Amino acid sequence: MNKKPSKKPSWVVDKEKAKKAASAETVWLFGLHAVRDALLNPKREKLRLVVTLNAHNKLEDAITTSGITPEVVDPRKFSVPIDPGSVHQGAALEVKPLNWGGLDENCIGAEVPRVILLDRVTDPHNVGAILRSAEVLGASAVIGTRHHSAPETGALAKTASGALERQPYLRMRNLSDTIVALQQMGYLVLGLDGEAEETIEEAVAGRTKEPIALVLGAEGPGLRQKTKETVDKLVKIDAARGFGSLNVSNAAALSLYASLKG
Repeated sequence: MNKKPSKKPSWVVDKEKAKKAASAETVWLFGLHAVRDALLNPKREKLRLVVTLNAHNKLEDAITTSGITPEVVDPRKFSVPIDPGSVHQGAALEVKPLNWGGLDENCIGAEVPRVILLDRVTDPHNVGAILRSAEVLGASAVIGTRHHSAPETGALAKTASGALERQPYLRMRNLSDTIVALQQMGYLVLGLDGEAEETIEEAVAGRTKEPIALVLGAEGPGLRQKTKETVDKLVKIDAARGFGSLNVSNAAALSLYASLKG
């Protein structure tokens, strides 16, 4: 008598569905700068390019390098699935999200390793600005979570001003587990908290050549309690007058700079 195949557990089915959905996911990038950098990125899988004649002329060298065949359209018929209010400058490119790999590939080996972790920072404009600062200041990676963090979007890419194509942006399953993994790699993990007693400069004194990770929370709620309990130390940015707060992207840039200079 033939046995019926056993039914897959629901968690296995859900995992397979999520994997299938991820493989089908695409992103529409827009704006001349973001589109140009994506066209020139050999690691970026490009699917469809829609441009006006004016944008085509401005991007001609990048289009030729990429090998993609553009769809040149009338500006009045520029119809792609992006927010109608987006400043697309006549250029939109459908792509697959980048795969940067994991912690080992990105967080080991740099001369002065620095990593930024984001605890529920969901605004794509903030994350884009953080990626831009991370690239300028030499961070190995910016790390968010798979849920409750900003995914790759056109708005994020435009704010990043090309950094999305070059600066590793990882989205991990669990932030606390990621912090522990970095600690096991030898990272000093510092959580930004306005009520902390120690400044970043004090915490990194004599240790600026060591691997350092900085964890920033969303504006308002800040770091979650679990995150506070997992980091090595809570630190603050040394404010001139002892009051006021910074936008999270500004805080990321300042804290990263402070960790390098001590």
